[in-house]
Amino acid sequence: MNEMVKMVVVLTILSCVSGGSLAFLRQNTAQQIEYQQLKFVKGPAIMSILKGISNNPIEDRFKIKDGDIERSFYVGVVDGQAKYVAFESSGGGFGGPVGLMIGVDLTNDKILGVGVTTHSETPGVGARAKTDPDFVAQFSGLPFKGQFKVTADGGQIDALSGATVTSRGVCAGVTAAIKVYERLKDQIKEKAQAFK
Repeated sequence: MNEMVKMVVVLTILSCVSGGSLAFLRQNTAQQIEYQQLKFVKGPAIMSILKGISNNPIEDRFKIKDGDIERSFYVGVVDGQAKYVAFESSGGGFGGPVGLMIGVDLTNDKILGVGVTTHSETPGVGARAKTDPDFVAQFSGLPFKGQFKVTADGGQIDALSGATVTSRGVCAGVTAAIKVYERLKDQIKEKAQAFK
């Protein structure tokens, strides 16, 4: 019985030390991990959307609490004025969630561009949502309001051939972003003005 108690105590101590070490490591690397994700996963989409800016939107960003979610917004400065903002959204694709970055012109509430950041779509089919510039270019310049749908569903976006589900997911992600923007528009514009 004495051996059993000793073993339980040792295992408890080892578990506490291991858990504490992992928590410490996670907390101390969180900023580095976030920066790496920004630079290599989200950054390319942000930079392709926010063309012609004079700042680094990965560094010039702010967060807004939206219910239980804290959302990040990336600011694009043009001629010394915060004119653009990009933020994340997602929609359901064929293989799972399709992560998106959506850019908005704050002066006229029009879409600057849409970029796919993450996906689990079929290579050569749904994965083209990320690599086909003609598909995402359809969103550019459209008013950032209402609901986006593929033409097969009565909308304005031509689906990728053989990847209608993925195309619907991208449209759903843009529509979800519109709702976020409408809810937080005043806060977004106010916080963006701090960047010049």
